[in-house]
Amino acid sequence: MITVNNLHKSFGKLDVLKGVNQHIRPGEKVVVIGPSGSGKSTFLRCLNLLEQPTAGEIIFDGQTITDPKSDINLIRRRMGMVFQQFNLFPHLTVLQNMTLAPIQTGLMKKAEAEQKAMKLL
Repeated sequence: MITVNNLHKSFGKLDVLKGVNQHIRPGEKVVVIGPSGSGKSTFLRCLNLLEQPTAGEIIFDGQTITDPKSDINLIRRRMGMVFQQFNLFPHLTVLQNMTLAPIQTGLMKKAEAEQKAMKLL
């Protein structure tokens, strides 16, 4: 489960995220859509702290990941995201991109990861 409370992100004087609230249930698949420059990628990058939010709270599976005491690297092992285009490895297929992390971190065997990825595709 991911809960986002009053998330803000600014780059200098530019406010990109202005009080975003969201609740994502376990197993739920979510797609973020909107026009270019609306903050989609910034929101996703904040969810696993690739971008540090300016303000607000992100709770993943009961743990406040915006708390500086949280070990984000351990949390990221349980949180999966697939970005589009430039964040995919161009030399890998979509399936290989989707299964890379769960296989490399030891969370799944190759066959299991591929089966799960094919369901999502």
